Amino acid sequence: MIYGITLILLSIIAVPSLILSKKPNAEELLAKVAPYQGWIGLVFCIFGAWGIISAILNLGWLTSAPIWWATLLAGSVVEAGLGFMLGFALINSLLLKNNAAAQEKAATLREKIAPKQGKLGILGLIVGSWMIIASFLFAV
Repeated sequence: MIYGITLILLSIIAVPSLILSKKPNAEELLAKVAPYQGWIGLVFCIFGAWGIISAILNLGWLTSAPIWWATLLAGSVVEAGLGFMLGFALINSLLLKNNAAAQEKAATLREKIAPKQGKLGILGLIVGSWMIIASFLFAV
């Protein structure tokens, strides 16, 4: 359930235009979070990657809890993607500062997936909500 809640919060940070159109006074709250967006993205990218690894390590759940396994994998992929998008500048400056070729590849990847950030954020809201529901229905 916590995993779903954090995915929803990450998605809200990733899709500020959607929230600002619904609630104009949310702009000041999002402005307070903006300086920490890189660190938030980095942490969630790491958690998403760990979730993907956990899903692979727990392939046995496919026989006993296939819906929960697919939910874990989908949530982890969305979380890693959104985390990468939000934390791209920080990841680029911390991890790739000495490798110009890697910086160029990362920038190319970012350009390709940046237009999909809104759609991925909405998918994150949906998957996060499903994760909360599924945690009650299919407790593992």
